[in-house]
Amino acid sequence: MGANMARRLKEVGYPVVAVYDVRAAAAQSLAQEIGCEACVSLARVTAVADVIITVVTDDAAMLNIFTNKKDNLLQGAAGKVFINCATISPKTHVEVAKLAKKAKAATLEACMASSINQARAGTLYLMCAGEEATYNQVKDLLVKLSDEGKLLRYIGTAGKAAQVKALVNMVMNINTAGLAEGLGLASSLGLDLKTVMEVFSQTGANSRVLATDGEDMMNRDHSCFFSAAHAAKDSGIALGIAKDQKLNLPLATATYGQYSKLVKAGLGELDKSGIAELTFPGRGPKKGKK
Repeated sequence: MGANMARRLKEVGYPVVAVYDVRAAAAQSLAQEIGCEACVSLARVTAVADVIITVVTDDAAMLNIFTNKKDNLLQGAAGKVFINCATISPKTHVEVAKLAKKAKAATLEACMASSINQARAGTLYLMCAGEEATYNQVKDLLVKLSDEGKLLRYIGTAGKAAQVKALVNMVMNINTAGLAEGLGLASSLGLDLKTVMEVFSQTGANSRVLATDGEDMMNRDHSCFFSAAHAAKDSGIALGIAKDQKLNLPLATATYGQYSKLVKAGLGELDKSGIAELTFPGRGPKKGKK
């Protein structure tokens, strides 16, 4: 995601001066492609850039890039702006915002409800949260990532965009699991899956995941755009929020269980459509020999 966002910004005229990745070779390859520095430290990124976009995997990674004692983004960060795009818990976004403010820097959540292709095309759906003045400061840049601003939304104060993103992914994961069960049952009945999907598309069974994942489930093509591991993580974030609100969410809990099962079976790097491997007859993780 981060690499394609960098390509997009370079393409529309923004001076992308530096990239960083824990996989140094990936950073070097991208830097050579777009003509910038492949930084060997996080502090170097902050030193050379005015606006820093972060895309990391989870809460631990997010806290590490901002608090690691040996090297972090907040070293010499006064006056800098951090746009944080990862899907992580709202409380971590809030904590990072507080740390940045202490360092005299600014942060903005820019949670993404899109995938790799949209990042490259500049058509990401972006949900933003933080101080509105910071949002306005970097809005022109965000517009170029969100279909000229058509897909850009300001949600509210720090943590609010992360809350909405958790809900988006929770419902998406539930819909994906439901589709997998519907098509899995249809397969077990010997029904023509293309016909079933066409019927779904014209009835109350229709959903966006039918368009994005239906054929992949049928064809067992689980090339990764949004991994099962991320689906498990994000459903877990939503359940954590629900727990704080003292709400019971049985569908989200069941979906989390299914994606967690995929991860435990070593299939976490499949696309989220891979959940169909747990429901279609004749599929599923291979059971080890006793």
